[in-house]
Amino acid sequence: MKRLTIITILWSAALFSGMAQFTLPRLPYGYGALEPYIDSSTMYIHYNHHHAAYVANLNKAVDKYPELKKKSLEELLANLSEMPLDIRATVRNSGGGHYNHAFFWSVLCSPAESKMSDKLAVILSKNFGSVDNFKAEFEKAATDRFGSGWVWLVKEPNGRLRIISTPNQDNPVMSIAEVKGIPALALDVWEHAYYLKYQSKRAAYAKAFWNVVNWKEVEKNISE
Repeated sequence: MKRLTIITILWSAALFSGMAQFTLPRLPYGYGALEPYIDSSTMYIHYNHHHAAYVANLNKAVDKYPELKKKSLEELLANLSEMPLDIRATVRNSGGGHYNHAFFWSVLCSPAESKMSDKLAVILSKNFGSVDNFKAEFEKAATDRFGSGWVWLVKEPNGRLRIISTPNQDNPVMSIAEVKGIPALALDVWEHAYYLKYQSKRAAYAKAFWNVVNWKEVEKNISE
């Protein structure tokens, strides 16, 4: 779909003999770095159990198909409808889970580093009326998503920014996506992402999210 990014290369596994095709990317911060907005226990479980399980299940699925061995994660998702039927659901769910979480970790940072530039504020205001309107629309998408899923800020092929939500582990780089685009920001609204701290208060979690957004990364994603 789009060019491989540095992050995609990190997600793509080492292709050396005896190594798994896909690997768990290293977190760019400690488990407690997002406190008090995202607690360390949630981060540990989210990363070491949920994300790791997606990676393991994806590797197990594609291991049966030598022709998929040199495919990047993004290539698998961009050609999802062409995957062998017996692993298509696993690539969609576990491959999507791997991609989504790796991207999610990349757009988070410590509260002290979460600062939006004037340039990005202007871009968001041009697309959504104001930064506050952008945040309100994003939060609404988070609370309106029924069940598990994700909220995304994406850059469409025409350059326009748009907020969308996807069910389960779907994302906008998949060939089956209703809205396709380059992800700029994402929020995981599966209960495992917030329930230890926020219980059923998804709206509070979505609002707290703004304190740990890596706006430098978001701006870079939009610029690409």
